[in-house]
Amino acid sequence: MYYLSLKFKMPTDVEILMEMGFSQNRAQRALAATQYKSVQVAMDWLFAHSDDPDIDEPFQAPEGHKLGSDTSQGTREGGDSKSQQEGEGPTAEGEQVQAKSLKCDECGKKLRTPEDVQVHAARTGHENFSESLEEIKPLTAEEKQEQLLRLQERMKQRQKEKAEQEKKEAVEREKLRRKQGRELVEMKQKMELDEAKKLAELKKREKQEERLARQRVKEEIERDKRERAARYGKVSAEASQPKPPTQPAAPPAVTATAAPKKEYDTTRLQIRLPNGSALTNSFGVSEQLAAVRLFVQLNRTDGSSAPFSLMTTFPKKVFTEEDMEKPLKELGLVPSAVLIVTKPAS
Repeated sequence: MYYLSLKFKMPTDVEILMEMGFSQNRAQRALAATQYKSVQVAMDWLFAHSDDPDIDEPFQAPEGHKLGSDTSQGTREGGDSKSQQEGEGPTAEGEQVQAKSLKCDECGKKLRTPEDVQVHAARTGHENFSESLEEIKPLTAEEKQEQLLRLQERMKQRQKEKAEQEKKEAVEREKLRRKQGRELVEMKQKMELDEAKKLAELKKREKQEERLARQRVKEEIERDKRERAARYGKVSAEASQPKPPTQPAAPPAVTATAAPKKEYDTTRLQIRLPNGSALTNSFGVSEQLAAVRLFVQLNRTDGSSAPFSLMTTFPKKVFTEEDMEKPLKELGLVPSAVLIVTKPAS
């Protein structure tokens, strides 16, 4: 029987990474970050985090129990005791056989160092390990270079895939942005169109109302003209017709047959401003002419605030300050009349 000893020197994962060109600090950091899974995983991590700002900061390895470190002496002592009990021990020649590697009894995987045993146990949950005389051949320079090239190619492929994914996401974002822009423009155009329709409808309704108001004013003016013409014509006819001397009772008879005069409560006045526009409003027949002047002062649209006078053209009359205190009925402005705003007499 041979006595297996843990006193062997195999290259660690840190040394393998250092042989590939990485610094010791980076190698230790990568192995700790990848939970000591393997050299290849650590290399992948180094390529992915080579641009990290803290990649070269001093690394302090975490402290903890490592499989094989504290129990190695006990293993040797236990092995010696067990070997002695079972009749095992040094060879007859007194030579001591040196173990070349460690082996997982559950899966048969060969491991270089106790650290590798610890990583394998943490990853797989295996607990039974033994020493082996089989040596794990270290990677040759060609194998290291091939592995490095393979990892670099894998990194390039990942970067390419990442770039394609980012490009695809950028295209999707641009499509979404353009779609939202079109929807926003269409919504804005629709709102502007609806607003224009409402404004056009409002203007159309205002024009219609203004046209109807003008028509009513024209009709009232024409009716007023006809009434005044009929009234003045009748008076002129009566004045020009000679009265027969033999019929003294004729005037009472005419008075008896005349139609009763209609009483009005309101009068509608159209006030024409110097700029050609007109104001139309209804007033009580008992209101004074001063109320009409005040209405013109408050509502005139010609932009002038200068003093003014009011006059009629048929018959032509310029109202004085004394007339301002008289009711509209007394001034002959019932049931309707047209007043013109003029400059006051100097």
